[in-house]
Amino acid sequence: MLTLPMPSFLSSYWESSFNLKQHIQEFLQLDAEILETKLEFGQQQMAELGHKDFDWEQATAFYRDKVGEVYLFELGAWHLASHDYIGDTLRLIADHAHGCVLDFGGGIGTHAIGAALCPRVEQVVYCDINPINFDFVKYRAEKLGLSEKIIFCVEIPPQKTFDTIMSFDVLEHLPDPSQQLLEFHQILADEGKMILNWHFFKGFNQEHPFHLDDPQAINTFFKTIQSNCLEVFHPYHITARCYRKWK
Repeated sequence: MLTLPMPSFLSSYWESSFNLKQHIQEFLQLDAEILETKLEFGQQQMAELGHKDFDWEQATAFYRDKVGEVYLFELGAWHLASHDYIGDTLRLIADHAHGCVLDFGGGIGTHAIGAALCPRVEQVVYCDINPINFDFVKYRAEKLGLSEKIIFCVEIPPQKTFDTIMSFDVLEHLPDPSQQLLEFHQILADEGKMILNWHFFKGFNQEHPFHLDDPQAINTFFKTIQSNCLEVFHPYHITARCYRKWK
């Protein structure tokens, strides 16, 4: 199998996922055995919570107020289990991210950290409504010496333009992803890049009850992205895509 080049400034990801497991354990003050148990059952608990409490009309409140630590364990387990896949998304970020970067719905901060380590990136704006994720990524930034390069916000700062916008595994959680895409397009610099992925699928066994799968909304999304953006080729076998504006 072909081994892809690994940027030296991201080497700590391949060594320890930017110390992800250690950071979760320290942040939540858990012993190692309890942490492993919570990581093992995080996805199952998140799915159960989604089946019980998720409502598209209250989606923001669900991710902000109801998911609690469960979401941290679900995301942590997925990132650890998908180490090579996420490594390729970081390679993609390293290839294209520059200037001021928006990480929208930044989750547990892996991509914000990766972007902050890129030499061509001046600043990363981490944006997420979940208070536990928010505080956790602040903790990670401090531990990794990146507090001055990553700033934190709950909403996209008004009247600000970004050279790079990235959003991973977020659009399928929004009731109107097309509207979010148009907002990205508006705040993206003329020569900027967007790095996005999505998963409009609830799962074969409904394990993702909080994912959008409405055919009309999905068709509108693809029409919106195809009429406003041009895809930039990349060589990685991942679902993430890079785009720039149509001239």
